[in-house]
Amino acid sequence: MECLVDLGWSGTSTTEVARRAGVSRGAQQHHYPTKMELVGAAVEHMLEAQRLAYETAFAILPKERRNVAGALDLLWEVFRSRPARALMELAVAARTDEELRPFCLDLNERILEMILETFERLFPANTLPEDAVPTMLRGLFAMFVGLSIQNALDDDAAGRQREVLTQIKNIARLIVPDGGAPVPAPGAAPEPAGPTPQGASS
Repeated sequence: MECLVDLGWSGTSTTEVARRAGVSRGAQQHHYPTKMELVGAAVEHMLEAQRLAYETAFAILPKERRNVAGALDLLWEVFRSRPARALMELAVAARTDEELRPFCLDLNERILEMILETFERLFPANTLPEDAVPTMLRGLFAMFVGLSIQNALDDDAAGRQREVLTQIKNIARLIVPDGGAPVPAPGAAPEPAGPTPQGASS
């Protein structure tokens, strides 16, 4: 991962990976005989690292930020992280590298599946038809990929990416209100309050 971020795909070699890992070339080749086997293992590791980082970060958010805006802030941090940049480097390089392409062909779909699974678990209620959620998240994913590429170049020096993210969060709040509960229709009577659990404070 560090090699891909620091040196790019063209500068990443098994020799440099072994040097940074502090192992001999023989030990590295024992576990991963070819560069592509090493890449395949790295892809699996980075995808799992992204999922765990996002879920853990959301779980420890203060209660007042555990909403769709907070979730989008965290997702943006994930997209700007080193594992995400390493995966993006592989995806771009795979366009012209026939040997690398099979490892990256379904990369975006796997990341999308992870985002969709997490979204449905964190926000089970929203105002979208069920079949619209994957399409909405696909659009969000494409937007974040574009923003993250520019961010890798300029670190948002002019604040343009921050402005886009703010607008995305404003729209998302209308679709997924705080707590993930559906927005009541205009003029609808409020839901009756359920019984207070015994011993709970009001």
